[in-house]
Amino acid sequence: MAGEHYRHIFLPGPTRTQEFTNPRHGGSAPRIPARDRVQHSDYLRRQIESVWRDFEQRQAVVHVERHGAYIDFVSEPGFELAIQGLESLRSGIRLLNVRKEGADEHERTLATVYVPHSRRGYFLEKIRAYADEVVRRSGLPKNKKLIESISDIRRSVMESFWRSDERTLIPADEPRWVETWLSSDRQEVIDRFHALLAQLRIETAEGVLRFPERAVQVILVNRAQLEDLVDRSDDIAEFRLAKEVASFFIQLENRDQIERVRELLTRTSIDVRADVSVAILDSGVNGGHLLIRPSLDDGDLHTVNTEWGTHDYGGHGTLMAGTVLYGDLLAALNSNAAVRISHRLESAKILPPGPDQNPPRLWGYYTAQGISRVEIQAPGRKRIICMAVTSTDYRDRGRPSSWSGEIDRVTSGFDDEVRRLIVVSAGNVAGSDDFRLYPEANLTNEIHDPGQAWNALTVGAYTEKTRITDPQLHGYTPIAPAGGLSPFSTTSSTWAARIWPIKPEILLEGGNVAKGPNDSIFDTEDLKLLSTYHDPQTAQFASFEATSAAAAQAAWMAAQIQAQYPEAWPETLRALIVHVAEWTDTMKAQFIPAQPNRGSYAKLLRICGYGVPDLERALYCAANSLTLISQTDLQPYDQRDGRRVTRDMHLYSLPWPSEVLRELGETEVRMRVTLSYFIEPGPGEIGWQDRYRYPSHALRFAVNGPGEIEDDFVGRINRLARDEGEHPGTEGPGDRWLIGDARNVGSIHSDIWQGSAADLAASNLVGVYPAVGWWRERHYLGRWNRRCRYSLIVSIESPVQDVDIYTPVAIQIGLTVPIEILLT
Repeated sequence: MAGEHYRHIFLPGPTRTQEFTNPRHGGSAPRIPARDRVQHSDYLRRQIESVWRDFEQRQAVVHVERHGAYIDFVSEPGFELAIQGLESLRSGIRLLNVRKEGADEHERTLATVYVPHSRRGYFLEKIRAYADEVVRRSGLPKNKKLIESISDIRRSVMESFWRSDERTLIPADEPRWVETWLSSDRQEVIDRFHALLAQLRIETAEGVLRFPERAVQVILVNRAQLEDLVDRSDDIAEFRLAKEVASFFIQLENRDQIERVRELLTRTSIDVRADVSVAILDSGVNGGHLLIRPSLDDGDLHTVNTEWGTHDYGGHGTLMAGTVLYGDLLAALNSNAAVRISHRLESAKILPPGPDQNPPRLWGYYTAQGISRVEIQAPGRKRIICMAVTSTDYRDRGRPSSWSGEIDRVTSGFDDEVRRLIVVSAGNVAGSDDFRLYPEANLTNEIHDPGQAWNALTVGAYTEKTRITDPQLHGYTPIAPAGGLSPFSTTSSTWAARIWPIKPEILLEGGNVAKGPNDSIFDTEDLKLLSTYHDPQTAQFASFEATSAAAAQAAWMAAQIQAQYPEAWPETLRALIVHVAEWTDTMKAQFIPAQPNRGSYAKLLRICGYGVPDLERALYCAANSLTLISQTDLQPYDQRDGRRVTRDMHLYSLPWPSEVLRELGETEVRMRVTLSYFIEPGPGEIGWQDRYRYPSHALRFAVNGPGEIEDDFVGRINRLARDEGEHPGTEGPGDRWLIGDARNVGSIHSDIWQGSAADLAASNLVGVYPAVGWWRERHYLGRWNRRCRYSLIVSIESPVQDVDIYTPVAIQIGLTVPIEILLT
C-alpha cells in the first residue's frame, strides 16, 4: 500500500453545536497594595486638582482652547493598575495607552487617559466615594480596586505617548518621520487632525491606516513640534517612530546560458487558464524573462505609484518570481523530469526605485494598496500574496505595529469579508558578526516587522546546503550543519512566550554561509539557491538566499495546494502547510536537551517554528495515513441578560478507523491536530489583558481521552454541561501532547499526540470552543455577534506500511471507492 496517494477528506462540518462557557473562571484580579483610606484619598484628590491647574496654566501659555486634558495614572512599583476603571466612553473619557516602566519589583504600570473638561469632576467623585462610602453587600469602600491601585496622578507630557523602550527614539531638533496614532478612526477626527497639521505646516506621508478605535498618520516632526501637537490636539493616543525597510543586496552571477532556460521550458507545461495566482509585493518583476513571460501577463504588472513604473530596478522582485514559479529552480535545471506550473504570477511594486529612495513610510498603507491593485485587475482569482520586505529596527518584540496590524486587517476581511493568505519573510540576521556567533546570534535577532502579524504565514530559513566546490575556498566549512537552522534566520526566542504568536511558523531552504581561517566569513554561491535575474541581457540566473528565498518557496507550495484543492480556504492553506511541518533531527539536536520536556519544545517552536513542511503530505494521504479537514464557522459570543458571553462550541464525532486502530494494539501511532483562523486586529497600545486585547476572538481545541465518554468530555470543556463542582478533567488522550498549552498563542494552534493505537481508537471527539477577544470585551464596537471562520485539520499516521487507515473512513463518509491520485 505504500506509494498510493489519496485526496484529503473534507468533512461537512461539526457533528453538533451547543452553548459553551469556558470552565476556567475569569482572570486573576490585579495585585493592589494596602492603603490608608483617608491619607490615600486625600493625596489623590490634591494630585488631580493640581493636574487641572497645571493644564489650565499650560493652555494659557500656548493660547489654545482645548476640550479636555491628558492625564497619567501611575501604579505602585511592583503592583498593577486597574485599567478597566480608567475609561468611560459614555462620559467621553478614553484610555489612550498603557505602558510599563522599570523591571521586576520596581516595575510600574502607567496609563494615559483623555478627560473632557465637562467631566473634570469624574475621578474626583470616584475618589470622594472611595473616602466616604461603602458597598452595602461587601462593606468595602466604593471604587476600592481602582483607587487603591493608583499611586500617583500627573499631567501627561509628550513622553507619555511613547512606549518606555522607545524614549531614546524621540526626535530632537532634526525632524524625523513619526507614526501618530489617533484615538478614533472616525473621519471627523482624522479631518480635524489634518487641519491642525496644515495650520502648523507639518509635512505628512501618503496614506492613513484605520483600525478599531485608532487611525495612523505618518508625519515629519521634531521634538518641539511633537510637544506642540500634544498641547493643541485632543485626539492623540500614541507616537511611534516610523519604520524603514531593509535593503537587499544580491551578488549576481553571469555564468548561466540561455540554452539551459530553453531546455527547461521544453519540459515545462504551463496552465495558461490557471485561476490560482501568487501576487508578489516587492520591487517589481521583469516580465520579459523567458522563464517568467508565459506566466505573467502585462496586465498583471502593477505599481502603487505610476511614477515608479512596474520594472524591477534592483532584482529582488524577479528573484522572488523565479522561485515562486519553479520552487527549487536549481533542482529543476539539474533534472530531466517534467515540470508543471498550475498557477500564474502577479506583481505589485510597493518599493520606490533605488535603495536611497526608501524613507520611512506608512508601509501598511503601501502593502494594502499593492493588494488592492492586483485584486481590482483580477477579482476572481484564488490568490496567495507573498512579501519579503521587512523593517529591521528591533523595536516591536512581538508587539503589533501599524504594518503588521494592517496585514491582520486585510487578511481578516475586516472591510470586505474577503479572507487572504499572506506569506511574509521572517527577516534576516545582521551579517558577518552574527554569523560568527551562530546559532546563539539567531536567538537574539528577532523576527522583523511585519512578521509578527498574527494571520500571516511567517517563513524562516533552514538549510541542507553544505557542499563547497569553489577551489578558492579550501579550508572553509559551512557554518550551519545539514538540516540545521540557516545562519540567516531570525527567531522569536526573546518574545513573551505566553502573549505573542509562534513565529516563524515554518522554515524552508534559505542557504548557508562559509566560515574559514581566522573566523573569516564568505558568502559563497555554492551555498545559495538559484533564481531568475532581472536583466536577462546580462544573465539568466542569479543566486538567492535567506528568508526571502524561503518565503518565495512557501508561496510556491501554497499555490500547489490551492491548485490541488480549489475548495480550500486561505485559513486551510496556512493550516495544511503548518500541519505537515516537521523538525529535522539536526534542529532537535541543536536546540532540544537530552532530557526534553514540554518547555523544551515550546522553546524550539520560537526558533524553528513547527519545522520544515512536506509538500507531498500537504497534497495527499497515503493509505496508512488519514487527513480530515473541516471548514466552517461559529458564533463565539452572544448577549445574555445585558452581558456579552461566550456562546458556541463545535463538537466533532470524527469518522474514525477504530477497528483498525484496535487491531494495531500497542503499536505507537501519531495524531496531529491543527486549528487555523484569522483574527481582526485591535493594535492600539492599551495593554494586552482584560478588555483591551489585540485579537477580536480566539479559538481552542480539545480531544477526548482514552475511555472518556462524550458527556464527560463535554463536561470537561463546557461548564453548562457539568454538574456543580464536577472536576474539569485532563487535557486530552492520556495527556500525551507534545506542546500542550504553549500552542495557545496567535491564531494557529498545532499539536502532536503520540501513543498506542489502542488508546487512540476511542479518542475521536474533538471540541472547538471560543476564548475571550475584543469582539466580546469591546462590545460597543458592535461586532460582538459576528461569526468567525476556522479550519480544523486532524490526521493519523501509522508506521506500519501495509495497514489501511484511509479506506474505512472514506467508506464511513460515503466515498465508497477512494480515488487514487495519479502523479505527473
